[in-house]
Amino acid sequence: MMSKKENLNQETLEAWEANAEVWDARMGDEGNDFFNILCWPALASLLDPKPDSHILDIACGNGLTTRRLAEMGCSVTAFDFSANLIEYAKKRLADRQSKVDLRVLDATNESQLLSLGEGKFDSALSNMALFDMADIEPLFRILPKLLKPNGTFVFSLTHPCFNNASSMHVVEEMDDGEIKTVYSVKVSRYMNPYSQRGLALRNQPKPQVYFERPLQYYLNLGFQNGFVVDGFEERAFPSETPQSTPLGWGGKFSEIPAALVVRMRLTK
Repeated sequence: MMSKKENLNQETLEAWEANAEVWDARMGDEGNDFFNILCWPALASLLDPKPDSHILDIACGNGLTTRRLAEMGCSVTAFDFSANLIEYAKKRLADRQSKVDLRVLDATNESQLLSLGEGKFDSALSNMALFDMADIEPLFRILPKLLKPNGTFVFSLTHPCFNNASSMHVVEEMDDGEIKTVYSVKVSRYMNPYSQRGLALRNQPKPQVYFERPLQYYLNLGFQNGFVVDGFEERAFPSETPQSTPLGWGGKFSEIPAALVVRMRLTK
C-alpha cells in the first residue's frame, strides 16, 4: 500500500505526463517572461557556469535550462520523471546532444539519484521544480554525495511568501488626494506545508499538485545536509513589463517578488 507522499508523487507524475505537450509548446526553445526576466538572469549569475564544468539539471522539463547550459560549453546531466517531457527535451536538443545526458529519473527516489554517480558534479540546478515534488528530503540528502567538494546547488522557486497556492491577486481603488489603482497580493496560508491542485497554464489538460513549504523549510533542509546559503535574490517584474492577463504577474506587481533564487554551497 502506497503512502500519502507516494500517492501524491504518482498523481504528480500522471499530471506532468498529461501536460507535457502543452508545457513544451508554451516554453518552446526560449521560455516565457517568467523564466527569461525573473529566473534565468539570477540562475546564471549565481550558478556562474564555467565551460567544461559538469552540471546536474534536476527536473529539467523540456530541457530549457539544459540547452542554455550546453550552449555555454557545460556538460550537463539532466533528468525528469516525466518520460514525455524527456522526449520533448531530446527533440529540442538538436546538435547539442554530445554535451548532454538526458535521463528519466525520480528525484524523490534515493537509489535512482545515487545512480547518477557520486562526486561527479561541479554544481546542480533546479528551475521552478522543487514545489512540484511530493518529497524533497531525499534530494537534499543525496545531493552532497553527488556534488564535488564545495559544490553548489542553485534553485529557483515561486516566492513562498507571496506567490503560493493560496495567493490571490487583488486590484483596488484608493483616494489619497488623487484616485489611484493599487495592485496587491492577498495570502491566506504560509507557515505550515500543504499541497493544493492548480493550473499553472490555463489550457493544461490536468491540474498539477503544488507542494507549498515556507522558506525556512528549504533553508533548514539545506543546513541539515551540509549546505550554507551564499547567494539569494528575490525577483520582481520591472514596472514596464506588460501583464499577460489583467491580473497576471507583471509590472503592476513590481514591488512584490514573484520568484526567488537561492545558491547553497557545501561546506566541505
